[in-house]
Formats: sequence, structure tokens, C-alpha cells
Amino acid sequence: MQERKSLPPAMRRRFRTGRACLDLVHTGGEGEHAAWEIVHTATDLAHWLGVILELPEVTAEDADLAAFRTLRAALSRAAFGAADGNPPGPADIAAVNAAAAVPPLVPRLGVDGTRTYPSPTARAALSTLARDAVDLFSGPLATRIRVCASDTCGLLFVDASRPGRRRWCSMDRCGNLAKVRAYRDAQAADTTAPHRA
Repeated sequence: MQERKSLPPAMRRRFRTGRACLDLVHTGGEGEHAAWEIVHTATDLAHWLGVILELPEVTAEDADLAAFRTLRAALSRAAFGAADGNPPGPADIAAVNAAAAVPPLVPRLGVDGTRTYPSPTARAALSTLARDAVDLFSGPLATRIRVCASDTCGLLFVDASRPGRRRWCSMDRCGNLAKVRAYRDAQAADTTAPHRA
């Protein structure tokens, strides 16, 4: 399995939302999100579920792609809606609940103290992600789902900061770029402003 830390920086940013269910949204989608699509085959699905949930060897079949797309679309609409202050719609709630009703991944404690998931399947992984969504959308963090304030980003994240005023998906990237841009704008305004003698 490819680990998140080994992904290229631009790809790694997609999976820093603070919640695994939102990481699923960043695998692409329909409409304007189609440009970011990275799941085209069952092999892609197995790979990216493994990255999101940090699991080795997820198995996926072509039939799993429809369930994945249905859940991802519902999570996308629900999350972007929540960022605008709107609750999930009935159809999206039904899609999340249907995915969550499937048996989830079952952890097992190894003799060496590690956690494993025997024979993880795509359906079980999707159920685990749907259950994470149920927890997120029914809890206090539902009102903390945000869209990055950068004009060139648009990624989702959960604002878990104490004051709840986080604006960027990442201070390392979007936050820093915004501060640099604001500093340059201020410097440019200062040099063009008339100075008194």
C-alpha cells in the first residue's frame, strides 16, 4: 500500500481534511469535480481506499464502483451543503445510511500489539467511511465543515480549532500563500500611495 506521506504534495493535500469520509470526496466526482477524478477502475478504488483508511491490500470489484460513486456523491453534496449552513438532503441521508448498513471493517489486535483488518473489502471500507459520515454530520463538528478560503483551492476540511475560525485547508500551503499575497499587495499599495514630503 502506498502511504499518504509518500504521495506527491499536491495529492497529499487532498487527504488532509481531518475526517476520512471527507477524504473520499476529494477523489473526484461529477460536474466540476470530474477534473480531479482519480478512481476509474476497481484497482484504483482499492488503492485509494487503502490510502484513505491506511489499509494494505483492500479488495475491490467492478460492482463496487457504483456503490462508491453513490456514496461519494452523497457525501460531496452533504459536505459542501454543510459548509454553506445547509443540512444533508433526504436522498443523501438515505445513501449514507444504506452504505453504513453494510458490515464495516472489523479490527483485530495482533500478538505484536498492532491493529489489522483481515481481508478488507471495498464494501466494508465504504461502510466504515459512511459510519464516519454519520458521526460527523450528527455531531458538533457538522457546523465546522469548511471549504478552503483560497480562490484556487476549494478543498473541504473540518475546523477543529478551538476558536473555530480556521480559513484554509492547510496553513502550510493555502494559508501561507494567502499571507504572502496579502503582504505583497500591502507592499504594492504602499509604494503606489502618495507620500507627503
